[in-house]
Amino acid sequence: MSEQPALQLPTSEDLISQIQFAYEDGKIWLDEQRMLLIHSAVMGSLRKELVSSLGLERARGFLMRFGYQSGMKDAEFAHKIRPDISTADAFLVGPQMHCLKGMVRVDPIALEFDVEKGEFYGEFDWYDSYESEVHINEFGIAEEPICWTLLGYASGFTSYYMGRKIIFKETQCSGTGHDHCHIVGKPAEEWEDQEELERCLLPDPIVEELFALRYEISTLRENLIDMRVPTDSQLFNSVGQSPAFQHVCHLIQRASSSTVTVLLQGETGVGKEVVARGLHQTSERAEQPFIAVNCACIPPDLIEAELFGVRKGAYTGATQSREGKFERAHGGTIFLDEVVELSPRAQAALLRVLQEGEMERVGDNQLRKIDVRVVAATNEDLAEAVQKGKFRQDLFYRLNVYPVQIPPLRERLEDIPLLIEHFLEKYHNMYNKHTLGVSDKAMQALIKYKWPGNIRELENMIERGIILTDNNRSIDMKSFFPSLAEPSHPLNVASGTGELCTKSQTTSSGEDLVDQLLNENFDLNNFEQQLLDRAMQKASGNVTQAARLLGITRPQMAYRLKK
Repeated sequence: MSEQPALQLPTSEDLISQIQFAYEDGKIWLDEQRMLLIHSAVMGSLRKELVSSLGLERARGFLMRFGYQSGMKDAEFAHKIRPDISTADAFLVGPQMHCLKGMVRVDPIALEFDVEKGEFYGEFDWYDSYESEVHINEFGIAEEPICWTLLGYASGFTSYYMGRKIIFKETQCSGTGHDHCHIVGKPAEEWEDQEELERCLLPDPIVEELFALRYEISTLRENLIDMRVPTDSQLFNSVGQSPAFQHVCHLIQRASSSTVTVLLQGETGVGKEVVARGLHQTSERAEQPFIAVNCACIPPDLIEAELFGVRKGAYTGATQSREGKFERAHGGTIFLDEVVELSPRAQAALLRVLQEGEMERVGDNQLRKIDVRVVAATNEDLAEAVQKGKFRQDLFYRLNVYPVQIPPLRERLEDIPLLIEHFLEKYHNMYNKHTLGVSDKAMQALIKYKWPGNIRELENMIERGIILTDNNRSIDMKSFFPSLAEPSHPLNVASGTGELCTKSQTTSSGEDLVDQLLNENFDLNNFEQQLLDRAMQKASGNVTQAARLLGITRPQMAYRLKK
């Protein structure tokens, strides 16, 4: 069992340093999570309304679950700030956060635990509980303990920390007339009234009914999608609600009822193939093949054979006749990505397909009728390619009958949270992991980012973030933007509000000091040495604590001291 002989709260400077007031942007940050300052009297009003509308027991369960989730969030934060989770100093982040948030003053009385064995016992005194205060103001002295949110917080924090269900109870409460509160925590199964205590942390029947209703609606929506019923506002298998993307969906749906050739234009990574598949799935050809071809990936001397097939003996190596992509797509849709890369002979053959609906295999003289809907795509300006002699003018006119411009991701920022949710679900299933999603600050950074690689870059970032993040943790900014770990990186840095920008755009309260230092024959090695020495002094020689003060890991601190 891990026990701290003299139970005192450690210094809280490492926690306080994670709080940022970005008042210009209307945000408060705790590490990468957005926080709120709320009047305790308002919480009292909410409590009163819950009790009045739900009843005492149901309100108790609601507020305990509310506190439980808050405790879980802070336990995740604690593991990041104080990674040595087996020590009492690391565990006491929870009581310290209770104090820092103005909820209650905590004095630890007894604390024994063993994370590996799952053993836990803790006793704490609470003074000046905000919850007792607001309850007494609204209802007067209670007959039973009423610090429900605080108990939920302690239980949630400790359960996350220990990796098993730990429940706290109030053995005395200032809300019932005592001078202070006293709580005891231990594994759920060690309480005689375990079933009653755990019931408070289970979802309310009302909430269960809402979840069941939501599940039925979700199932109905999926069935409608499977039936391929198009809507005016959404494209099959697409994610997005921004006006720019909805305009694309509208154009594609109008084209789906015809056989018109569609030309998709847009930057690399905007999702042209997804749009092409959506067009195919909402058309009458949905049950027929959809063949996607990236013309840039096929060597010029082979592209004609790949697209239109080859006759046996047409060239060395053609040991048998075989069909091409167009024949395989007969009756369905063929998607030609990077169509500007087609060779001159392939362009001529494609023009014949579009004009006459017929083709010949390479080395063959037999005409074959073909019924294929062509969807072409390019990230280049085809009109400019025509001017340069790279692309046939007559083919350009045949392809450009129904052009659709797909907007880059930076022009549909409203869709980023939806896309993130979509990719999180995809890669959680792929890697059999479950993260807590994206931190608030990371979400803000992703929305501010310029996305040169568009949706493909976003998907890659989400996949990398899930790989680098442990189970039941939030994905932070450094998991998405590894370059942020290097202060000297020339491209992307993060401002205090989480906005990604160039170095020339960043501002901070210490900018003037930095300018001053750089104008006085600044010695970086000497400055770092002084900073390390000062941190070690403040931490009384404790390397781990000094590392926390500097916002780095213990191995990083040890390396710098050795250097």
